[in-house]
Amino acid sequence: MSKITAAKTIVTCPGRNFVTLKIETADGVTGVGDATLNGRELAVRSYLDDHVIPCLIGRDAHQIEDIWQYLHKGAYWRRGPVTMSAIAAVDMALWDIKGKVAGLPLYQLLGGACRTGVMVYGHANGQTIEETVARAKEYVAAGYKAVRLQSGVPGLKAAYGVSKDKFFYEPADADLPTEAVWSSEKYLRVAPELLAAAREALGWDLHILHDVHHRLTPIEAGRLGRDLEPYRPFWMEDPTPAENQARFRLIRQHTTTPIAVGEVFNSIWDCKQLIEEQLIDYIRATVVHAGGITHLRRIASFADLYGVRTGCHGATDLSPVAMAAALHFDLSVPNFGVQEYMRHTPETDAVFPHAYRFEAGMLHPGEAPGLGVDIDEALAAEHPYRRAFLPVARLEDGTVHDW
Repeated sequence: MSKITAAKTIVTCPGRNFVTLKIETADGVTGVGDATLNGRELAVRSYLDDHVIPCLIGRDAHQIEDIWQYLHKGAYWRRGPVTMSAIAAVDMALWDIKGKVAGLPLYQLLGGACRTGVMVYGHANGQTIEETVARAKEYVAAGYKAVRLQSGVPGLKAAYGVSKDKFFYEPADADLPTEAVWSSEKYLRVAPELLAAAREALGWDLHILHDVHHRLTPIEAGRLGRDLEPYRPFWMEDPTPAENQARFRLIRQHTTTPIAVGEVFNSIWDCKQLIEEQLIDYIRATVVHAGGITHLRRIASFADLYGVRTGCHGATDLSPVAMAAALHFDLSVPNFGVQEYMRHTPETDAVFPHAYRFEAGMLHPGEAPGLGVDIDEALAAEHPYRRAFLPVARLEDGTVHDW
């Protein structure tokens, strides 16, 4: 038995907010887990401090499955992003501890490596198509085999995925939500032009991806997917909100462009119909929002039955703790597809020293025991929390729209 003797949450803001859970056992082994929920960070901290940590003290840190079930079923009020992010933090920290006790990197405890590395995609964006293609060329020069393309939309002041910094994109940008005007009609005209220009400039060996970010109706998404088919995108991401999973049937009827969805999912139930009916090609649920490694493995195993591959969310609203956990997961699952990789700032990397590394378009979690990542608490304390909200989108007539 490895008794849990202490646990605490650490909130830090080295350029953006992160919530980290640190668990300690009686024999002095510590583990870390990511509990960050973008724009709602303090809600998860409270859930952990007030409702979860008191229930952990005295439990055996090696009983990962039992603790997961206790926190999930025992709360009665199941699921939801706050609950599942808190459970994920506990789960990651316990797997970290188990790996350290075993003296093995986590992926070895998950069955070993299924591949030599984890293919990742970077984010190329610009105010114009030309700027986006130029950024994509820089990613190709850096060795990336896959790149996501986002560009500005003529007639709109702002578009999803377009940032002032060509490498670091943080949408949670203000103390109160900023509001942006959106037009699906204008966007639908420019998106095919973006991919056409990319194929002409970058050739056909590069995987190109595009994120719609829930902005379209199913029939609009079907039309876009059909328009993108000549350029063979790796995927069209989040084409429409997925609360009603059956909506994706209509998209499937109109296009063969691969579909990826799920970064906001927090349970296997959010994607059950999508996977069973093979309405998607990639599931993007992430380790921090979908209940940790324990639950994400269930989702991946279920998806594997239907030929659906993983493509986990990996923007900077995941700390390096979650990125490390994702890489161990990616390396070990047979139906891996691709991993999103938005590089953290140097300030964040300093707060979260880690063993994972990038080389030739792939990431590898490294061979350090456990997750291979830690938090420098003294340095974290130098970056106090700053409230930051995600934006809100409105249509040109003022109607609130999906951001």
